[in-house]
Amino acid sequence: MIDDRPVMDDHLHLDPDAHRGIDAVRDFARVGGTHLLVVNKPSWHLGVEAETGADFRPVFERTIEIVDEAASELEGNAWPVLGVHPGLITRLVDDRGFDPEEARDLMQAGIDVAAEYVDSGEALALKSGRPHYEVDDDVWAASNAVMRRAFERGAELDCAVQLHAEASEDMTEVADWAADAGLPSHRVVKHYASGRLEGPTPSVMADKDRLQTAAERGEPFLMETDYIDDPDRPGAVLGPKTVPRRVRWLLENGFEEAVRMAHVETPKQVYSIDTEATLERD
Repeated sequence: MIDDRPVMDDHLHLDPDAHRGIDAVRDFARVGGTHLLVVNKPSWHLGVEAETGADFRPVFERTIEIVDEAASELEGNAWPVLGVHPGLITRLVDDRGFDPEEARDLMQAGIDVAAEYVDSGEALALKSGRPHYEVDDDVWAASNAVMRRAFERGAELDCAVQLHAEASEDMTEVADWAADAGLPSHRVVKHYASGRLEGPTPSVMADKDRLQTAAERGEPFLMETDYIDDPDRPGAVLGPKTVPRRVRWLLENGFEEAVRMAHVETPKQVYSIDTEATLERD
C-alpha cells in the first residue's frame, strides 16, 4: 500500500491463458496497488466468434475466474466489468458478413447476458461504447443502439457502464441518453479519458499531463492504465505498475485531495464500492 491508502486501477485487462495474467496483478500490488476493475478482453481475442448472446458466456466466466484469482493477490479487492467491445461491430460487418442491424442485435444480446452477471452479483458493471474510428452511418447508428441498451440495463440494475468510445472532451449528449434511460450521468464512465470531460465521469489515462489537468479541475475522476496484457503489443498502453507510481507522483506534488477523489470518493459515487472498507490493514 501507499501510506495505508487504497489505490485503484479503474480499467485494465488480464489474459487468463496466453500472457502475464496474475503476474501483472502481482506487479501492480508490489508497488502499492490495492484494487482493480478488470474488463473482459474482446471476445475474439479469447477465441470466441459469437453467433448468439449465450456465446459470450465463456468470455465472461473466464474473466470472473481470473478476477477471483486477482483478488487473492491484493490487499483490497478486484471486480469484473463485463460487456461487448464496440469494435466487434466492425468484425461482424466487415469480416463475417453481418448487416449492421444483425450485428446490433447480437451485441445487444451479449449486453443482456453480461447484465445477468451483474444482477447475480458476479460482476460490478457493464462495458459498452461505440467505435473510436470512422464508420458508416448505419454502423454508427447500430453502435449507438447497442450503447443505449447498456444504459437501459445499467438503469435497471443500478450499475455503472464503462464506455469505450472516440476521444472527446464533451460527451454530454451520450450522458443525456443515459439519463433518458434512467442511468445518472455520473454512472457513465468514459474509459481512456483525458483530464477534462463534460458529461460522463472520466477514467483518466495515468500519464502525468492528463492527471495534472484532472487533479487541478477538482472534479470527480478515476485513474486507469488500459493495460491489455497482449504479448504482441507490449507498449500499446500503460503497464500495470503505472497507477501506483502516478499516485506517488500526485502525492509528491501536493494533490492529496485528488488522490482521495480518484481512489475513494469517485469509486464510491460511481460503483457504490468502499475501497477503504475493503482494504486489509494490519
